[in-house]
Amino acid sequence: MTKLVVKILICAMGLGLIYSCQKTDVSIETLSIPQPQGFPEVVYPLHTNPLSQEGVDLGKQLFNDPILSIDGSVACSNCHTKSLSFTDAQHHPSIGIFERVGTRDAPPIMNLAFRREFFWDGSVSQLDFVPLAAIENELEMGESLGHVVSKLNDSESYPNKFRKVYPTMDTITGPLMLKALSQYLLTLVSADSRYDQYQRGEIQLTDEEQRGLAVFETNCATCHVPPLFTNEEFLNNGLDTVFSDLGREGITESSTDRGKFIVPSLRNIRLTPPYMHDGRFKTLAEVLDFYDAGVLPSFNLAKELNQNGRLGIALSSDEKADLLAFLSTLTDYNFINNPKF
Repeated sequence: MTKLVVKILICAMGLGLIYSCQKTDVSIETLSIPQPQGFPEVVYPLHTNPLSQEGVDLGKQLFNDPILSIDGSVACSNCHTKSLSFTDAQHHPSIGIFERVGTRDAPPIMNLAFRREFFWDGSVSQLDFVPLAAIENELEMGESLGHVVSKLNDSESYPNKFRKVYPTMDTITGPLMLKALSQYLLTLVSADSRYDQYQRGEIQLTDEEQRGLAVFETNCATCHVPPLFTNEEFLNNGLDTVFSDLGREGITESSTDRGKFIVPSLRNIRLTPPYMHDGRFKTLAEVLDFYDAGVLPSFNLAKELNQNGRLGIALSSDEKADLLAFLSTLTDYNFINNPKF
């Protein structure tokens, strides 16, 4: 069992205690998470952490505050830039405290309320613990949850802000801080791209985009299932034959999961280069060329990439051009420009 898993289990016990004891203050008006057309039901247990505007605002402040890192240099927003669908705008892989370089690219942050697994290897399956993994990672924020909480309690403004959200609390705790961050993260819903507008009958796609949609439905939709554009499965997509990063195996300790990573969402994909868990491809054109002619054999290669004795996905140059046009329709400009975020 990894150290992260142990810490999450300990923190989960604290969260459970808070959930069982928390009282609802009628003076706090609760918010709801948007339920876009066709989206699955919200996975996050909202009854344990009712959203309020005060809670979302507090979570947003924490998300942008480098107080969460050991040297006060790195905030969550350093590696999750809003204008790029909350991915890292500058570094690949991402860089944390003391210029330490990570091993994977920071994933985009959106539609987390509807997701069951988080991070490339699915090491976390509850949203409240996603920030904890970054805070206590020695390459990212390098802090301890206890020290962060101490800093928050010693600050001039945070105790009063927490008390407005959680009025029955005596002191800021780790679970309360994580819950506040979740309140903000839960509001980051992206569902207003041109593709979404097309699905709602508000616009028509161009001929090229329509052809690209057909290519996508034939070749990509099995893994990148709309509307989230992921099936949330962990697959080996043929990047390597020798794995320096074990991927999902590092969590399950099963060799059958070697080199498997979660299927990423394609929403806002134009905004989130480079691509793959390690950012090895700079452009989407490179990604399509890889799937066409670069997939490598492996004992646990995804079956979708090994059909009828052929590795990968055969795509003509015209199909690639059309597919790229369709992928551009998944960009949600209202999401990245939303002043609330």
